[in-house]
Amino acid sequence: MKQIVELRQQDPKRVSQVSLKVFFNIASAWHLSREQEQVLLGEPARSTFYKWRKGEGPVLPRDTLERISYVMGIYKALRILFPTEDQANAWPGKANAYFGGDSALGVMLKGSLINLADVRRYLDHARG
Repeated sequence: MKQIVELRQQDPKRVSQVSLKVFFNIASAWHLSREQEQVLLGEPARSTFYKWRKGEGPVLPRDTLERISYVMGIYKALRILFPTEDQANAWPGKANAYFGGDSALGVMLKGSLINLADVRRYLDHARG
C-alpha cells in the first residue's frame, strides 16, 4: 500500500493504470468471473468497470485503490505461504474452517473492504 500511496502522489493516472493491470492479472490467475472482479473492486458502474478493463477511465478512487492493495497483499502472502503458484492460486477458492467452512474468496466476495482486510489479516497471522 505504501508504494501505491507514494506513486499516487506522483501520478494518480499512472497509479490507476498499474494497479488495475496488477489486479486483473491476479483475477486471471484466480479464475475470477467479471462479476467477481466487479465485487472485489467495490462494484463500480458497469461502464466504468469495462473502461478499467481496457486500461481507460477515470483515476481510481481511494476505496478502489485500498481494495486492490488488499488483493495484492493477499496474493503476495499466498506466494510466501505455498511452495507452488498453482497451490497459491487455488487456495482462495478452497473451503476453510477459519471462515466457517466458506472459502477466502467467498469471504472477499461479501463485498466489504472489511472482508478483504479479514482475509489479509488471517494470512498475515499464518505467515507469523
